[in-house]
Amino acid sequence: MGHLNLQSSKRNARQYRLLDLVTASFFGIVMIFFLLVFTPLGDSLAASGRQALLLSTADPRQRQRLVALVEAGQQQAIEACPAEEVDHMPCEDPRRNSQLSREMNFYRERQCPLPAETPLCLIPPPDGYRIPVRWPDSLHKIWHSNMPHNKIADRKGHQGWMKEEGMYFIFPGGGTMFPDGAEQYIDKLSQYIPLTGGVLRTALDMGCGVASFGGYLLNQGILTFSFAPRDSHKAQIQFALERGIPALVAMLGTRRLAFPAFSFDLVHCSRCLIPFTAYNATYFLEVDRLLRPGGYLVISGPPVLWPKQDKEWADLQAVARALCYELKAVDGNTAIWKKPAGDSCLPNQNEFGLELCDESDDSSYAWYFKLKKCVTRTSSVKDDQVVGMIPNWPDRLTKAPSRATLLKNGIDVFEADTRRWARRVAYYKNSLNLKLGTAAIRNVMDMNAFFGGFAAALTSDPVWVMNVVPPRKPSTLGVIYDRGLIGVYHDWCEPFSTYPRTYDLIHVTSIESLIKILGSGKNRCNLVDLMVEMDRILRPEGTVVIRDSPEVIDKIGRIAQAVRWTATIHEKEPESHGREKILVATKKFWKLPSASH
Repeated sequence: MGHLNLQSSKRNARQYRLLDLVTASFFGIVMIFFLLVFTPLGDSLAASGRQALLLSTADPRQRQRLVALVEAGQQQAIEACPAEEVDHMPCEDPRRNSQLSREMNFYRERQCPLPAETPLCLIPPPDGYRIPVRWPDSLHKIWHSNMPHNKIADRKGHQGWMKEEGMYFIFPGGGTMFPDGAEQYIDKLSQYIPLTGGVLRTALDMGCGVASFGGYLLNQGILTFSFAPRDSHKAQIQFALERGIPALVAMLGTRRLAFPAFSFDLVHCSRCLIPFTAYNATYFLEVDRLLRPGGYLVISGPPVLWPKQDKEWADLQAVARALCYELKAVDGNTAIWKKPAGDSCLPNQNEFGLELCDESDDSSYAWYFKLKKCVTRTSSVKDDQVVGMIPNWPDRLTKAPSRATLLKNGIDVFEADTRRWARRVAYYKNSLNLKLGTAAIRNVMDMNAFFGGFAAALTSDPVWVMNVVPPRKPSTLGVIYDRGLIGVYHDWCEPFSTYPRTYDLIHVTSIESLIKILGSGKNRCNLVDLMVEMDRILRPEGTVVIRDSPEVIDKIGRIAQAVRWTATIHEKEPESHGREKILVATKKFWKLPSASH
């Protein structure tokens, strides 16, 4: 215990050293305070501190605090993400997904982080970004600086996919299976498929490349939904959307694609390399679920008469026969089938052991729904869903389809919704100074589409609309497809499967309903994250239109400031009796400071 009996001089020395330390600390704090408050260094440190707060995911409470500040209007601006995140897609991040199972390409499907794990920052444009080339010129050329990814041009240039030419990427319209151009290839298909006259309207292009097939089908009045998985080197879907062609990042892996049953009049694969007969023909069965009775399936490239793939080609034909598909033609390496109108011919025994799905199966539910190894029943399909009997385009746009009757008084609701949106869109154009109907708007999204009335009211404009139906809402997406429009299921508490800067206009009615727990006043996620996601997918100088109650619109207005939108609030159209206001916002074209590069 001798260490308690220190000599007096030693105790005094320690006390003096302690006093010196306290004094030095005090003056140090004063100096730091002076630097922070009165010098540019303070601004710099404060900015870096805010950046650390915004990008930190270590403490969810920090994130929650920031969200609360933004909602209250006390946070002036959400910071920019780092420059290397210019093409970031949270749910298709190869850095995280590469650790997952390769079985059935699970690792290439949507794998979303939790909100607390997602940096709360705004995606910047790449260095040299320009406002995109306007439609229809964008079908043929885009700015190279907007997507300086040259691998497709280097590897596929000889096949006519795309090439670099001065400040542009040029798209000659070719593909691996149609190097002479999509138009010539489409002419070949038209010998066997009624591509003109409005018989076919909705098409699905699987593994679409840069989507030239879908782009040139627009000349026939056919609206093609193109998809491909994320490819960090080729950015196929990013190119498609920059060109103004409907597209989505998606992968046929372990789950159903996020579309309802019997959506597409035509399904197309040009060297998409999907193993249709693998896993007991599961992928062919998913294509069958999506294809309308009487619709057409086109497969070009392997395994159709492909060297060393005789067995795969034989298996593909066997599966098609088991499902009673009619082989219309084999033209070179292109095979064309027609799906039967009914399922009564499915044999009880076949080499793949195919059986009909249970009658209790909801064939249109497709949000994180595992693929089934059974054949989707068509016995419940009404005549107005069968290709050849469904009204030709554009008549099908305004005729209430039988699937509308899934809702109580569905036909009446459909007709009233169509009239309501024709009136509202006229008001938007005439009174809200929107650029609808001009070349400034091509890619449009309706985040809460219901029956697709907003999109239907825009069919005379040079636009296409991604109609989104949240899976917690009434299942109306089938009605949207019956109208000849396209869309997808999506839960807005997760990021959307698209690249940044891919939409010119985003429209949403009842935005707060997208995040609410049904039958409860509580939220599943928050509006700040949702609006940061909207900002990610909106192009610079793009437009947002939000309809909701005055209280929600006020909250949205505060958040709009933090995400750097310029917003104005308007009264609803005079004919409307609802208690709504309309916020119209423009995304500013801001850039990262050059010093950050």
